[in-house]
Amino acid sequence: MSHRPQSPLPLPGRRGVLRGSLAASAALALPTALGSAPAFALSGRPEAGWGVQAGDVSAHSGLVWVRSDRPARMIVETSATESFRNPRRWHGPLLGADSDFTGTTRLHGLPSGEQIHYRVLLADPDDPRRTGEPVTGTFRTAPAKRRHDVRFVWSGDLAGQGWGINESIGGYRIFDAMAKVDPDFFLCSGDNIYADGPISATAPLPDGSLYRSITTEEKSHVAVTLADYRGNFRYNLLDSALRRFNARVPNIIQWDDHEVRNNWYPGEVIGSGTPYPAGTKLDDLAARARRAFSEYFPISTVNGRPDGRIYRTVHHGPLLDVFVLDMRTYRNANSPDDQTTDPQGILGREQLEWLKRELAASRAVWKVIAADMPLGLVVPDPVEGKPNIEAVAQGDPGAPLGRELQIAELLRFIKHRRITGTVWLTADVHHTSAQHYDPSRAAFKDFEPFWEFVSGPLNAGAFQANALDGTFGPDRVFVKAPATANVSPADGYQFFGEVDIDGDSGELTVRLRDLDGTVLFTQVLQPGRVGQ
Repeated sequence: MSHRPQSPLPLPGRRGVLRGSLAASAALALPTALGSAPAFALSGRPEAGWGVQAGDVSAHSGLVWVRSDRPARMIVETSATESFRNPRRWHGPLLGADSDFTGTTRLHGLPSGEQIHYRVLLADPDDPRRTGEPVTGTFRTAPAKRRHDVRFVWSGDLAGQGWGINESIGGYRIFDAMAKVDPDFFLCSGDNIYADGPISATAPLPDGSLYRSITTEEKSHVAVTLADYRGNFRYNLLDSALRRFNARVPNIIQWDDHEVRNNWYPGEVIGSGTPYPAGTKLDDLAARARRAFSEYFPISTVNGRPDGRIYRTVHHGPLLDVFVLDMRTYRNANSPDDQTTDPQGILGREQLEWLKRELAASRAVWKVIAADMPLGLVVPDPVEGKPNIEAVAQGDPGAPLGRELQIAELLRFIKHRRITGTVWLTADVHHTSAQHYDPSRAAFKDFEPFWEFVSGPLNAGAFQANALDGTFGPDRVFVKAPATANVSPADGYQFFGEVDIDGDSGELTVRLRDLDGTVLFTQVLQPGRVGQ
């Protein structure tokens, strides 16, 4: 019989996630709470009102994040129980203005397959005995033995298209629904913020009513400065459901375009007629966005290194490896994508070779390729009348062209190296669907069948299903999407996916779920197969 450690804490209201001035978001004084830097002359003790997060948890390690309201020393204590009897103490960094008072502490030497309870204390740098009220969290380390089940959830796209935190509909309540399935971790497939999407206090809905959002100064305009980008990340943490979720479920975070600007690519320069100053270099915006991203998420490859890479492998025991891609930083320029040679593609050569090596070396039963963009769905980026393409597929169902050439190379490699158990997960397109790719239906045939599952958004506008490109033979087995564009979160159409891996049989089950957790579609995959 397989074994799955159970979270000892029920939801909702299983612990007081917040302390101090953010205990109830309805009582927030938003402009003060979101100031670019807290005043150094604050009275009392340091506070961690933005909650805690854990990330990139493995069998024996993990990262813990916090933000202070002033300069403070970060201290983390861990324990096997909530009582914190005989805790283990970890001394973290000094939190200051250079990191927007955020910090991450790496925990190591943890027991595998166990529930770890942690609490973060913030100490006055001048008097370490003066500490603020501790903020608590918990996570499960990855199992060392195969017979332990694995479960995780994924989605993406938060606060997009001007739809912000609307407390009248429960705010970001999808995070409560995800927490109820008790996942080992959350994979966010990108668009954690919409730096290019201002949020107004009200927005009209088709029925004549108003969608009401919490607003802040940083979300009143597009992000340009480092302070703007930092404010975008803080905005999401105003939501109580997200803070509760962060305190109980560790994350694996990747990014896509809206962390910087819609459909951006390296080397792009903004012309006239946009909210940005003409001549703005996207590389400059991306550098500021990456720094804020590295400050506000616990990610093993970027914390403390704003130029650090986002693509990485996260090992989650014998059953699962997660290959986290970055399909944004190394891509070529968006174009009609119909060139017959394309050495750079959407991943860049270095990342592609890394992915090949990591897949070939993996001994995990399942190899989840976490892509921030879909493969066979056509995602356009029309510019000045040009039919530019934002993702991989360009709508030509024939032999691979453009960025498809790089994907064809990868799929051929997986087939010829007989790499088993690959599954593609993504978000980006603001609907949920399941695509099965098969060479018998494809123009390019040198690959084994595989599945791609799409889920999202978390809280953003929902859109119609994208057209399919026949190059890799996709069959859309399931889709749920609205009939019109930019449907608000108030109308439903918000989605997440769940993956369960059974420790005994090794079967992998994907469930596509809606805003409240209702299962819309289920697919069971068998282990040990190159394609299925």
